[in-house]
Amino acid sequence: MPQRDVLIPTPDGTCDATLHLPDGSAPWPAVIMFPDAGGVRGTFHEMAQRLADVGYAVLLPNIYYRSEYEPFDLDTVFTDPEERARLMSLAGSVTKDLATRDTGATLQFLAEQPEVADTKVGTTGYCLGGGLALNAAGRFPDRVGAAASFHGGQIASTAPDSPHLLASAMKATIYIAGAKDDASFDDEQFARMSEALTAAGVTHALVTYPAAHGFAVPDNPTFDTDAAERHWQALEALYASALG
Repeated sequence: MPQRDVLIPTPDGTCDATLHLPDGSAPWPAVIMFPDAGGVRGTFHEMAQRLADVGYAVLLPNIYYRSEYEPFDLDTVFTDPEERARLMSLAGSVTKDLATRDTGATLQFLAEQPEVADTKVGTTGYCLGGGLALNAAGRFPDRVGAAASFHGGQIASTAPDSPHLLASAMKATIYIAGAKDDASFDDEQFARMSEALTAAGVTHALVTYPAAHGFAVPDNPTFDTDAAERHWQALEALYASALG
């Protein structure tokens, strides 16, 4: 089934998004897919539809809906100093407080859709989106039943809004896959996340894939086929066990 363009009212305006559905009879459990710092683009539409085809209603929100910006070229954005600065500035505009407001609006929107089952929701995110997926689990523990982060950055940092600080509130099953030699989620953050989830009694898996940051997203220069397939298998198993 083709994607459907949707508009989500939020406290700050209107977030444009796409809702991806499988063939067959609705309703289906919902999943929110948070993109990486490059934002929504064709490769994420394809990823959202692939997940939908497993049997989920997948919502892909434009996390940058508050800003007007030219799309990034993922092949060169990290080697062009000006473009990298532009991307980092845009990514930094998505604070956890803003993301929480947006996620609340998104959950309300999903609850009103006839294609969406009355079950807990899953989240998944990549790079910047990994932190947003985990933030959702901590801020909306009664709504989010499973959350995944793939090569998520700064998810157990010393910042006061770091997602690991929400571990005690989480009721979701958590899956976190870091990348090797990733400065944005280094050994210190890995240990901090592990300690937080374990101390809170959160059911979780915390692993490092033998691939570079960006391994799961096909248009990233660091895309890794084996790691990406492993990530799909992990997502399917996570949602099958936690969402039904």
